[in-house]
Formats: sequence, C-alpha cells, structure tokens
Amino acid sequence: MPSIRSFYAVNRGGGLFSEGVSQWIGAVIASTAARLRLKPTHLTLINLVIGIGLSTAVVLQADSLPRWLGALALVGWQAAYAFDCADGQLARVTGQGSIAGARIDIICDVATQIALVTALAAVAEAPVWLAAAFAGTWMVNLVTSVLATSDKAASMVTSTSLPVRLVKLIRDYGALILVAGLVLTFAPQWMIWVVGAFTVINGVFLIASIAFTARAALR
Repeated sequence: MPSIRSFYAVNRGGGLFSEGVSQWIGAVIASTAARLRLKPTHLTLINLVIGIGLSTAVVLQADSLPRWLGALALVGWQAAYAFDCADGQLARVTGQGSIAGARIDIICDVATQIALVTALAAVAEAPVWLAAAFAGTWMVNLVTSVLATSDKAASMVTSTSLPVRLVKLIRDYGALILVAGLVLTFAPQWMIWVVGAFTVINGVFLIASIAFTARAALR
C-alpha cells in the first residue's frame, strides 16, 4: 500500500497554504480511501455534500448567523477542500483516473463554489451588483486552476521565493476559505468588506491575466 508521502508527492499544488495544509490532509484521506478501496469519485461526492450542505445552512441562517455554525463552516469548508485535493491524489497513485472522473470533479467543484459564493454574499447582504461581480470574478479562481493543469500552463510570476509565495496566498483557495471562515465565525458583519476585497483582487488578476496572455500570444 502506498505511503501518505506517495500520495502527497503527486499533489497539484494550489499555493503555500494548500501545499502545507490542505494537500497533506488530502494525502491522509487518499491513503485511508485506498485502504478502504474507495474510488476517487466517492471523495469528490463527499466534497460536494459537505460543501453544499454547509453553505446551504449558512444561507438559511444568514440574517442571524450563530457562531457555532460559522465555526462549523470554517472547519467543514476546509475538510471539503481536503477531499477535493484527495480525489486527484487517489486517482493518480492508484491509476483510477478517467475522463468521466475528471469531469465530475470539475462539475462538483463548480457546484460547491457556487454554494460557497452564495453563502458569503448572503451573510454580507451585498447589493445585487456586488454579488454579481463577486460571483463572476470568484469563478476566475476555478477557471485558472483548471487551466493550470494544462500542459501549456504558465505562471505570470514564475519565482518560487518565499516572499512571492506569501503574496500569492491571496490567490490560494485554501487560504481564501480560511479567511472567509474566520470572518464568518468571529465578525460576520465584516463580510461585506471581505466580499468587496475578493472581488477587487480577482478582478485585477483577471485583467492582468488577459494582458499577460494576450502579450504572449501576440509575440
């Protein structure tokens, strides 16, 4: 049976936080799943159930969110992301990867993140224009993560130095949901500022990506 390190060795990164925390938890989950003879899609569906279930609960309690629910979402969203990390590790190490499995993984990621964005916007009581911009720019995270798996993927900032990696935490999904979960738990009234900040950051990244890619394509 492959070791936990064997599963971690095939992780797809995601950023400093994801590599240091989420992918390691994912490796433990993948190793356990292999022993239980689970398929990668089982882990994908667990991610879906946890993510949508918690986000739905947050939406339903958005007007007066109890702290315990915020804490549950904080931990649960991290757990869901760890399962998302684990399904790919399990598929690559055990040779269970398939086109259908890759597709269901992406589709479930979309559904889970739509639910997450809805929950954060509901707690923030964001105006319609901001909620729409937040949802649209948040999807930049998902699109770029999918593009990053391409054999033609390239980073705009190729340096792997610690200062650069710390700055890149603003694009790390694990770090983003950690911040969102902490605010949800301890200061939900600040969520409007979090939503606004995420919208600006992802919007700027989108514009920079267009400029960077267009310049490279026109050379």
